[in-house]
Amino acid sequence: MLKAALISATEAGAKVMQYYFNSKELKVTTKEGINNLVTEADHASEKAIIETVKEYFPGHFILSEESGEIIMDSEYKWIIDPIDGTVNYAHGIPICCVSIGIEQKGKMIMGAVYNPFLKEFYFAEKGKGAMLNGSPISVSSVPTVIDSCLVTGFPYTYLDEPNGPLECFERFI
Repeated sequence: MLKAALISATEAGAKVMQYYFNSKELKVTTKEGINNLVTEADHASEKAIIETVKEYFPGHFILSEESGEIIMDSEYKWIIDPIDGTVNYAHGIPICCVSIGIEQKGKMIMGAVYNPFLKEFYFAEKGKGAMLNGSPISVSSVPTVIDSCLVTGFPYTYLDEPNGPLECFERFI
């Protein structure tokens, strides 16, 4: 599955880059919620991933952010976000990635994240640790939150519960 995740993420990343640098006017539409955008690059990236998954594992269940579910009777489910960071991407900010998760019988077993702008491929497999471009990575050894760098985002539904994300962040710190 690692091979299929790597191939699909890099092919999707190529689509992301193609639209970013070669599209004079990127077609952007809005989904439900504030700033919940989708671009033609999301669709092209998603298509590349789904085609690769179907080629390697034609019987696997696929859940993708843009097209929804491709339901198969399988213990494996591929969960796809073709451009994780579409708002950045749609505004010309090259901070986004292709994200793929794989579940087996409802439990996450594998994750792959590809940043095509930096050519960084993150991969983790349950019980085997995490890698960046083939080299092992680990969590920070910084012992306190005050000495850490925290990065967050807020959900598209934040107006439904205006203090919800802030309260969560406050509990974290």
